[in-house]
Amino acid sequence: MKPTIALVGRPNVGKSTLFNRLTKSRDALVADMPGLTRDRHYGHGKIGGKPYLCVDTGGFEPVADDGILHEMARQTLQAIDEADAVIFIVDARVGLTPQDKLIANRLRQLDRPVRLAVNKAEGMSASVVTAEFFELALGEPWPISASHGEGVRGLLDDVLTGFEVEPEEQVQDHPKFAIIGRPNVGKSTLVNAILGEERVIAFDQPGTTRDSIHIDFERNEQAYTIIDTAGVRKRGKVNEAIEKFSVVKTMQAIEDANVVVLVLDARQDVAEQDAHIAGFALEAGRAMVVAVNKWEGLDEYRRDQVKRDIARKLGFLDFARFHFISALEGQGVGDLFASINAAYKAAMAKLPTPRLTRALQLAVEKQQPPRVGLVRPKMKYAHQGGMNPPVVVIHGTALEGVPDSYWRYLEHSFLKMFKLQGTPLRVQFKKGDNPYDAKPGEFKPDRKGAMRGEKKPVKTTARKPAKKAG
Repeated sequence: MKPTIALVGRPNVGKSTLFNRLTKSRDALVADMPGLTRDRHYGHGKIGGKPYLCVDTGGFEPVADDGILHEMARQTLQAIDEADAVIFIVDARVGLTPQDKLIANRLRQLDRPVRLAVNKAEGMSASVVTAEFFELALGEPWPISASHGEGVRGLLDDVLTGFEVEPEEQVQDHPKFAIIGRPNVGKSTLVNAILGEERVIAFDQPGTTRDSIHIDFERNEQAYTIIDTAGVRKRGKVNEAIEKFSVVKTMQAIEDANVVVLVLDARQDVAEQDAHIAGFALEAGRAMVVAVNKWEGLDEYRRDQVKRDIARKLGFLDFARFHFISALEGQGVGDLFASINAAYKAAMAKLPTPRLTRALQLAVEKQQPPRVGLVRPKMKYAHQGGMNPPVVVIHGTALEGVPDSYWRYLEHSFLKMFKLQGTPLRVQFKKGDNPYDAKPGEFKPDRKGAMRGEKKPVKTTARKPAKKAG
């Protein structure tokens, strides 16, 4: 098993910068503002053939007894309990603080190795910058620069000393789903209900989650990765610079996921922003499951009203399965996994060319494409051009004038014929140029209309997803 390394320290000492350095990623948000990271954030790393798991934590406020700082401290303490080793990060520019002493007192009580990293030490004398930190009694301080990488390799080699190198397990493909929605609809509560523990901070305050948190877990011997994301507000209401970063991370999480779980609040009407968020996921081609949260305690009239509102404003999500749940009480949460698995299977489905061509022929026999001028588009055969979402490439002639209505007809036909539940599907057209349309002298066509000794030119046409109203 990979050793787990927890990064702890006061706010704004460079924990997230070091996390990105150790994982060779940009997964953790970094800005010159304290309190940016609030939840545990996991990432994989490897150095000198030794793999490890790194945990970024929020700013540690050991004396906080209520509010968001108290919740952040609880998350940090849980990360420390899970870790095999701890890197305690202090700020060389600020120097030793009373809060550093409180954290050190807590860490000295651990039965696991602790390394003291003096960050932001670039351009400074190592002996001078580390002198005052010997007072913490955590061994010899390591002067490093997380932003420049100075001293990080030596620190990590020291932390991993004593851990045996085990052969890495072969990575298996598994569903990766993102929880998305407006702020304060219960996304983090749903994540905690799925995991069966208070894994992320759930607080009655919009915008509690700011980063996208990736969590690996197993359910019924099936591996999953769940991504908790920050709530996406209307563009005009995104004022904080950090919240703008959070929106970007949410968009990246949608791109990174195989399946998206859109969370709605049954206590509120479906808002324009709900449709916009769903549109982001649809344009990315992601499979989708819709969870209508806070369903408990609603009377029949309100429930019927919510269902009518959803059908009217989110009708373009007719391919997705809808679940009415209570994340707080755990009602209906387990039923989400059947839909997530079905959506993932559909998004990653392999569609054989003979079956696709036969499905195309059946669709055309049932309803032919409308004429374009004097000619009717002729569709010859189809093959798969990609997955997540499934892409069907249709070859033929005179395909440039196929209207959007027939395009949608073909998409729905393929979804129905292959029983693909929970995923959108894309149709692309490829047509060959008519060799007789070329200028005289450019080439001489043979009797089949193809250029002798040359490959027939091909054009590709793909319809962009229609912009959804609402």
